[in-house]
Amino acid sequence: MLAITTYPATAPTPGQPDLLIVHGLFGSARNWGVIGRHLATDRSVHLVDMRNHGQSPRAATQSYGDMAGDLAEVITAIGAPMDVLGHSMGGKAAMQLALTSAALIRKLVVADIAPVAYSHDQSQYIQAMRAMDLQGLTARSEADARLALTVPDPALRAFFLQSLDLKASPPAWRLNLDVLEAEMAKIVGWPGTQGRFDGETLFLTGALSSYVKADYRDAIRALFPKSHFAKLPGAGHWLHAERPREFEQAVQVFLNR
Repeated sequence: MLAITTYPATAPTPGQPDLLIVHGLFGSARNWGVIGRHLATDRSVHLVDMRNHGQSPRAATQSYGDMAGDLAEVITAIGAPMDVLGHSMGGKAAMQLALTSAALIRKLVVADIAPVAYSHDQSQYIQAMRAMDLQGLTARSEADARLALTVPDPALRAFFLQSLDLKASPPAWRLNLDVLEAEMAKIVGWPGTQGRFDGETLFLTGALSSYVKADYRDAIRALFPKSHFAKLPGAGHWLHAERPREFEQAVQVFLNR
C-alpha cells in the first residue's frame, strides 16, 4: 500500500469525513505537510506518496487506472467515504477514482488540472535529475548549485530537491525516474475514462495558469456535473505553494459548505 502521513484532527467534528491529499508528478506527501496540518482542524488529513514517489513502493507502471486503484486501497483501509484533493497528476488520479469508484468519495477538489490530454512533456526534468552528479553531496545548497546547471528556475529546483535523499550513501532520488520517463505519455495524457461523478467538485486553478482552459468546461461538466470553478489571483500551476493560505481557505470553504 502507499506510504501515508496522517495529521489527526485537532478539534474533530463528529461525522466530518477525513481528507486525502494527492500530490503531483515529482512530488511527495512532504510537499503538502504544512497545508495538511493547517487543514487538520475539524477533520483528519492523510497525505500519500504516490507509487514510484517518496516512500511508496516502486511499480512498473504509472497509469491512472493503477494510481486510482492505489488510492482506492488507501481509502478503503482508512474508511470511506472521504473527501479527496489532488493536484496535477494527483488531480487526474483523483478524477479517475471518482469516475470509477464514486462511492469512496464525498467531495472532490481538483487543483489546476483537467480531464484532458496535454501536449507538454516533463521528461527534460527527469534527464536533469538523472544527469546531476550526486557523488560527495552533503549539503542541499551544493545540490541546488549542481541542479542549477540544467534547471534555472529556483522554485522548481527547490521542489525537485525535496525528493533528494542526502542521507543515503550515495545520495539518491526518491523517484523511480526510469518508470516515470517510460510512462510520461500516460501521465500527461488522459485515458478517456467515461462515467459520471455526481458529488460536488471544485476545480481550483491558478489565475496565471493555462492548464484549465474555458474550452475544457463542457468536457468537465459532462463527467462532473456538479462542478464549481474558482481561481486564485497571482498564482500559477503551483498554486498551493504560491498562495498557500488562500488555497487552504478556498478548500476549507468548499469542503465545509
